[in-house]
Amino acid sequence: MLVKILGAIDLIGGLILLFLSGFNLPTIFLIILGVILIIKSSFGLWKNFASWTDLISGIIFILFIFFPVHWIICLILGILLIQKGIFSFL
Repeated sequence: MLVKILGAIDLIGGLILLFLSGFNLPTIFLIILGVILIIKSSFGLWKNFASWTDLISGIIFILFIFFPVHWIICLILGILLIQKGIFSFL
């Protein structure tokens, strides 16, 4: 059950990264999602690629508050997070 909840967080975070340029999200939402992804990455102790993907995505969400991040970085990280989210439901 916990894997599916964490996978849903990945899926939501990936979709937001893909379509963030079209939305104006509140900064508190970006901070909360970024912190959740950073905490989630520490569960894997940064030993595998999935943990590093969560860590970088969390940092990108927090960086969105201060300045826009290039769309290619958001596209790559969004696809990786969506992939992680889909595989957690299998």
